[in-house]
Amino acid sequence: MVSTTPTRVFVARLLGLDVFDPLGDRLGRLRDVVVLSRGTQGAPHVVGIVVEVPGKKRVFVPMTRITSIDQTQVICTGLVNLRRFEQRGAETLVVAEMFDRRVTLRDGSGDATIEDIAMDQHRSRDWFVSKLFVRRGHSLSPLSRLRRNETLIIDWADAQQGPRTEPQAATQFVANHEDLKPADFAEALQEMSDKRRFEVASELQDERLADVLQELPEDDQVEILSALDVQRAADVLEEMDPDDAADLLGELPSAQAEELLQLMEPEGAEDVRRLLEYDEDTAGGLMTPVPVILPPEATVAEALAHVRREELSPALASSIFIARPPLETPTGRFLGVVHIQQLLRFPPFEALGNLVDKNLEPLSDQAHISEVARTLATYNLNSLPVVNDAGRLVGAVTVDDVLDHLLPDDWRAHDGEAPIRKLGGRIG
Repeated sequence: MVSTTPTRVFVARLLGLDVFDPLGDRLGRLRDVVVLSRGTQGAPHVVGIVVEVPGKKRVFVPMTRITSIDQTQVICTGLVNLRRFEQRGAETLVVAEMFDRRVTLRDGSGDATIEDIAMDQHRSRDWFVSKLFVRRGHSLSPLSRLRRNETLIIDWADAQQGPRTEPQAATQFVANHEDLKPADFAEALQEMSDKRRFEVASELQDERLADVLQELPEDDQVEILSALDVQRAADVLEEMDPDDAADLLGELPSAQAEELLQLMEPEGAEDVRRLLEYDEDTAGGLMTPVPVILPPEATVAEALAHVRREELSPALASSIFIARPPLETPTGRFLGVVHIQQLLRFPPFEALGNLVDKNLEPLSDQAHISEVARTLATYNLNSLPVVNDAGRLVGAVTVDDVLDHLLPDDWRAHDGEAPIRKLGGRIG
């Protein structure tokens, strides 16, 4: 039996809620609501929800499979197709496309921006958009300027929608998804139209956008970066890992890439330029030039402080590379590697020079990717040092760098053969 209490729910309060089957098994998390416009015939029809299932894939669950919705959980039943959600032409995503949309209030008091919507379940058990939670924008009347930024709840029919081609902010979308990891945010971006994707990207801070770009397919990276103001594009590149920035610049026309490099800070641009000199199938073409590098006199305590840095990936944090000054790549003479497990076995004051793994040979920066992959697999390592002909450390290559290179170009968007399990879903 379909629950009718409550019959009205606000979408923003549902975001992130767990979705369960009738036996209490968690299926995933609610990430958006799909509505179908009925034009002049009335408020949009709510046709389903988008659920993020384990594996960070988003699937569609129709409202006909929803048995209960409240402010703590969503319960569904039936069969759900685990095929990745693909938006159809007449469908609209509430969070991704309706939030932040400008509307004109029919009472003549001015414009407003949608911050939330309410949906009601009718006696027919169908769900429809009923109310809009809006914030007033600029006013048409001088007397109503005092009400600017006022929030109010209005009926759907009391607001006139602007054209979908009209520029739209993305403040609410970004705020509602600030908890997402960059890879999951990138997944959400891929479901959007080009217009909406650029609007959301423009709303992100440089560092956040850089992290998200690194998780997108190269074609999408190029499109978004090319849509940005050239100075902002350079700022975003500076926030990216140098190897990812080099990969992205390598996809751009040479004149555009050079212009961006000229606008970057010289130190960051120098790292990227060095990476661009290598063939992409070599250790030099895969590596990052900024691993954790310390002198042999540094202590275990100092090394642990360095690997605690939040911006380090787990693979890079697994090893400390020991070299003579200068400690920026290319360093002085490379001495060896200290693994993080060794740091945990010795007292804080122990010098790193006493803990160097003397059995691990560095890779040449010209080594082919096949050699890199074999070495990582043979010794069960997360990262490897890379040196030039002079024996100076020029970077480190990690297992995720190799995987990213060996997987198909479209691996981020590729779904594979998704099995069908007892959840629910659209046919076709």
